[in-house]
Amino acid sequence: MESFLTGAVAGYGIAIPVGAISILIVQVGIKCGFRCALSAGAGAATADLVYAGLAVVGGAALAQAVEGIGDPLRIASGVVLTVIALVGLRNARRPIEETEFQYPKGRDLAATYARFLGLTIINPMTIVYFAAVVVGLGVASDMTASGGLAFVVGAFLASFSWQALVAAVGAVAGGRLTPRAQRFAIIAGNLLILIIAVFILIP
Repeated sequence: MESFLTGAVAGYGIAIPVGAISILIVQVGIKCGFRCALSAGAGAATADLVYAGLAVVGGAALAQAVEGIGDPLRIASGVVLTVIALVGLRNARRPIEETEFQYPKGRDLAATYARFLGLTIINPMTIVYFAAVVVGLGVASDMTASGGLAFVVGAFLASFSWQALVAAVGAVAGGRLTPRAQRFAIIAGNLLILIIAVFILIP
């Protein structure tokens, strides 16, 4: 259960900050409805699932290889997450740029899923984030196969539940998220990442 909850917190931390993908999901919901936007959100969440799985496998191997330098590695992981959070908070002051995008039609659910999976998975910072979490919190050092699976499932369900909420917002909204709402979500998500970093740096 602990691994699942850790994964869920990590999943929300990576999913909540509103960037181009979230804005596109909202806009897809506005253009072609909830089912279409949910397919887009599922694609984005699947990318998080893939990277969480890679981080668990790589994090466990890394933890075994550097068992003797656990404290420096923990500190480095905390620093990485702190930098990610601070950069995100700094970027919260910038206007979110609109992305040119060809909006799908309601019948193109599979294509929408694949498109958003591809758009999200090209961000390599996601695996850096998950690896820092699993190693920094010590989850990887004694993680069993079932624990790793629980972490990945928790991360996926958290990400997907947030993306589903974003899809619902798009489906019911008559327009885009306000700049204030976008900025609030960016700040909230990166503050969550910063909290995780604090727990890592203070054993």
